[in-house]
Amino acid sequence: MDLEAVRTFVAVADAGRFREAAAGLSLTQQAVSKRIAVLEKDLGVRLFTRTARGAQLTVDGRVFLPHARELLRAEERAAASVRPGRRALRVDVIGRGLAPAGLLRDFHRAHPEAQLDVVTHFLDADAAIDAVRAGTIDASFRAVTTPARHLPDGIEAVRVHDEPLQLLTGPAHEFADTRAVTPAALAGHRIWMPGIVTGTEWAAYYEELALTFGLTIDATGPNFGLEPLLDMIADSSALATFVGEGTRFVWPADYDLRRIPVHDPTPVYPHSLIWHGDNPHPQLAALRAYLESAQPGQRDAETWTPKWAQR
Repeated sequence: MDLEAVRTFVAVADAGRFREAAAGLSLTQQAVSKRIAVLEKDLGVRLFTRTARGAQLTVDGRVFLPHARELLRAEERAAASVRPGRRALRVDVIGRGLAPAGLLRDFHRAHPEAQLDVVTHFLDADAAIDAVRAGTIDASFRAVTTPARHLPDGIEAVRVHDEPLQLLTGPAHEFADTRAVTPAALAGHRIWMPGIVTGTEWAAYYEELALTFGLTIDATGPNFGLEPLLDMIADSSALATFVGEGTRFVWPADYDLRRIPVHDPTPVYPHSLIWHGDNPHPQLAALRAYLESAQPGQRDAETWTPKWAQR
């Protein structure tokens, strides 16, 4: 059904005359008559009768009028739902307990009017980039292993947050009571990370970290999730794992787990924001501005990132 014809029908019904409706629509009276004729042909009924007093609705016209008004309201709602600034900004954060989700929470506290749709649908950066290109999401937080010049046309990325790593141990571990540990000191110790998925950007990160410092990062064994991992770490004197400084999780008090900073140098995980350059959503611009202003200043400690880390 032609919605312009429906709009014309409502205008004529409200004005009561074809001439007045035409003036209100900035159309000729002939164009208005033609639209009404096409609509009547599509519906198979007469909507108006012309009298000396103007255009009068027929019985069918009176029945159709409230539905016509609803069609126009539905059209406006549909357009408004995707109008820039009206639709929620859809952002992928990998996991809701990880640092990017914390960055989004901080952004929302600074901009409580912003509508956000936070998703965790994509396994790796390539899938997230494809989703950004397709318009499935507006942005994604990822570690970008591809140089900026090799990103797909239209895709932009900027490094927005360097997240320091921490060593997570149980109370019986050798490093449990240390205030900090160096990467070199971890050589020969088993760092158990069963959640690493081959081919993802975080797998590439930990592979280069292990090669650089001679670490043993063990990704073997089934990944039963976070709670079983914490349970194993809590009871072991030999197992430890890496977590990001901004990773949020809780565990039973009797686990007595320890989060130990890693320094000299501090390995940092390089989170980048990925978006499509022609995305007009105003909250995307606000998020980018917030992330730029919220970046911490230069850290005193020396840091380490992979050679491929997006700048």
